[in-house]
Amino acid sequence: MTRMIRFHQHGGPEVLCIEDVEVPRPGPGEVQIRVKALGLNRAEALLRAGAYIETPKLPSGLGLEAAGVIETVGEGVEDFAPGDSVSVIPPQSMIRWPAYGELATYPAGLVVRNPPSLDWQAAAAVWMQYLTAYGALIDIAKLHSGDHVVITAASSSVGLAAIQIANRVGATAIAVTRTSAKKQTLLDAGAAEVVVLAEEGLTARLNEIAGPEGVRVVFDPIGGPIFESLTAAMSRGGILIEYGGLSREPTPFPLSAVLAKRLTLRGYLVHEITSDPTKLEAAKAFIFEGLETGTLRPIIDRTFAFDQIVEAHRYLESNEQFGKIVVTL
Repeated sequence: MTRMIRFHQHGGPEVLCIEDVEVPRPGPGEVQIRVKALGLNRAEALLRAGAYIETPKLPSGLGLEAAGVIETVGEGVEDFAPGDSVSVIPPQSMIRWPAYGELATYPAGLVVRNPPSLDWQAAAAVWMQYLTAYGALIDIAKLHSGDHVVITAASSSVGLAAIQIANRVGATAIAVTRTSAKKQTLLDAGAAEVVVLAEEGLTARLNEIAGPEGVRVVFDPIGGPIFESLTAAMSRGGILIEYGGLSREPTPFPLSAVLAKRLTLRGYLVHEITSDPTKLEAAKAFIFEGLETGTLRPIIDRTFAFDQIVEAHRYLESNEQFGKIVVTL
């Protein structure tokens, strides 16, 4: 029997419970990992609350990121062996391949060896944030030197990954945050400029920073009323990439700005990268090189023990964190 975190009904963090579950051996093409650390993601809170793009059959497991040691390999797996130190590319379904457990099973194609420089916590904090930011900024937007990119929810793990990627390619990273509490920390993390929504007019401040040419790329997981202010500051032919929907308010369609500036508003999920082998290999090469050179480095806000998963999810939903929340086993 293996300890796993599951939920039997939708709700708040308190519905998460640790149970002893019989975990089958890995099937053909799969590997089974003895988990050492888990990276937490907003998607897991949404699944638990019944608001995610997947609808689980209850009781359900959850989790998208893990790092650990390969315990068993299934038939036909030749690239990995028991004892290998690995981490997991987020799967398309966390219901099918949940990470929150002492043992986790994944297709071998979603498993990568950890760079020696990473400890377990850092290894569990790599793939969701950097793949998400890479897919949007590099694969889709073709971000390059001289570009201005606006990054909302900038203190999240994905936001910080986007700042690092922007700096790596020579773009100007403009972080957007709600209050001034995290302003200096965002500057220290590499943001060229920080816009504080509670204190500044967003469009006016972005126009001041980017100048008459405007902002070419916007990377946003929020939606809601901010759309109008963001698009008002964008350049002709600019692209706004939406990868979430955190706002509880309606998202207006900024018709005038879209027409006048020929803007692209693009919905995006990280699965576009992880389900395409060619794109995934390019992304992995980019990320591995960044980890090796130090231009990409996971920022971990806080770690919790496995038995503290309820507290960890409460903290995840507090919006107080700066970077990744990790659970260790």
